[in-house]
Amino acid sequence: MVFSNTSTNQGIVEQARSLMRVDSTQYPTAKIVASVNNYLDTCAGYLIGNDRRFQWDDTNHTKLPEGTTALTANQSDYSFLTDEQGNKILTLTRIDILKEDGKYERLELIDQEDIPYALGEFENVAGIPRYYDKIADNIIRLYPKPSATIAAGLKFYFQRTPSYFTASDTTKEPGVSPLLHRGFVVSAAYDGALTLGLDNLSALSIERQYEEEKMRKHFNARNKDDTNQSVSGEEVCSI
Repeated sequence: MVFSNTSTNQGIVEQARSLMRVDSTQYPTAKIVASVNNYLDTCAGYLIGNDRRFQWDDTNHTKLPEGTTALTANQSDYSFLTDEQGNKILTLTRIDILKEDGKYERLELIDQEDIPYALGEFENVAGIPRYYDKIADNIIRLYPKPSATIAAGLKFYFQRTPSYFTASDTTKEPGVSPLLHRGFVVSAAYDGALTLGLDNLSALSIERQYEEEKMRKHFNARNKDDTNQSVSGEEVCSI
């Protein structure tokens, strides 16, 4: 579903206003933009927090959610705040290091709780990093710290903020399954009804709850080609 289509009145903007029974003067596009972007955050937050085996990314992004950065001699801490297009990085999913043979190798994720002695004593001689600790969602510490500077020495993979809408968008669609696009209409209409004190607020509240539940069920069931299964709390892999 496109964001806006004044010819057919079938865009998110037009359908939201239709549910509210208002016009563009009573409820301008900028307010619908805010509601749609808030619902995008709802979708992204649920996906990232709920599914660790499927690295969701907004389909409107034109670059893959990965990048490289230089290893700097004797620097142990690295932050990854935005991608190359300025989108905020929400969480890191993997870190690889460039080896002498020109190939990347995966670093092992550890946590400081796994180190039974003083952190300053763990891998405290500079060398080739083997481990990384996520200090925050987008900040890591390498162990040991690198002994040399290497261009593109780290390759990082991440999940990021969605591709947000602006008031000038027309043919752009939400970067999730088309089966979920009505949720953006209902969410925007609900926000409008709440703001304007409309009589159909209660009905739209029920519709919004239905759309959010549909979203959760869709995300929980969509990764059907993953053969891993949970049996009695244990993960079994067929590979």
